[in-house]
Amino acid sequence: MNSSEAAASGRSALRRASEQESAAKAASPFAADFLFRKGTGFVAFIVAMSLLGIMISLVAEGWQALHAFGWKFLVTSTWDPVSNQFGALVFIVGTLVSSAIAMVIAVPVSFGIALFISELSPRWLRGPISAVIELLAAIPSIIYGMWGLLVFAPWFGNIEPWINDHLGAIPVVGALFQGPPMGIGMLTAGIVLAIMVIPFIASVMRDVFLITPQALKESAYALGSTTWEVARHVILPYTRTAVTGGIFLGLGRALGETMAVTFIIGNANNLSASLLMPGASIASVIANEFTEATTSLYKSSLLALGLILFLITLIVLVLAKLLLLRMQGLEGAKS
Repeated sequence: MNSSEAAASGRSALRRASEQESAAKAASPFAADFLFRKGTGFVAFIVAMSLLGIMISLVAEGWQALHAFGWKFLVTSTWDPVSNQFGALVFIVGTLVSSAIAMVIAVPVSFGIALFISELSPRWLRGPISAVIELLAAIPSIIYGMWGLLVFAPWFGNIEPWINDHLGAIPVVGALFQGPPMGIGMLTAGIVLAIMVIPFIASVMRDVFLITPQALKESAYALGSTTWEVARHVILPYTRTAVTGGIFLGLGRALGETMAVTFIIGNANNLSASLLMPGASIASVIANEFTEATTSLYKSSLLALGLILFLITLIVLVLAKLLLLRMQGLEGAKS
């Protein structure tokens, strides 16, 4: 082989090596994308299977109580471990009422915080306020419970006589605010729950308010709109899907809260029209009595309560998802 043939052979070998390297580089992104897609799908599958496994285990463990009491388990207020008579009505009502109180307080407060940070606060103050809000979200729930029991409840007990005298005298709704000044009760639990969920809702609202296009807000201000009008007619319509999601995120946290509620709700197994009276939630009764469940029916009833709480939370999340899909559909139809 002469020198020219050797040079041609070398160039050909280099060309093939270059083509193989290019093909490998072109194939590697597809391989990485394939592995990433399959990996994330596997993780999502594991999460879904874990959720299904939890539900199946709750059904299996709570089946004895569900079979023994049937649908009456949901509408009976008797909870007597001595006679093995169990009903979940008191705890279902306590869970829903305390969460409703929390959301009534937390949603407008969170909106005000988010609006202040995004529209009214000086730029240098946004960071510290946001950090404080996020720090509140990081505080363990048992700390909220201890603070509520040792600090807030005694103070609130001094306010309850005023609530009795003024709010309790209002026709129709006055019965909601009549009761002994104990400091603990359904209203106290709702207020502490509101403090706990405010950081979650406010953080979501703040983030979506800040990403609202500045041109939209400046156009509204240029037309003479006030800050409230800009928030009502520009920011909220633009961010309502994310805001709704944040509200339901806070509601999910309120429904499942355990330790803080256990400290301050009073843990009384009775129904009362007054928000000042002690009550109980599903999470609080499980935390209080699970170690005392000496019979299989008692333990099964507590696990059936866990199943009910699981289903309530699941229903709330499904409704939130359906509402968000409906809102997105309406926005698409308008566009």
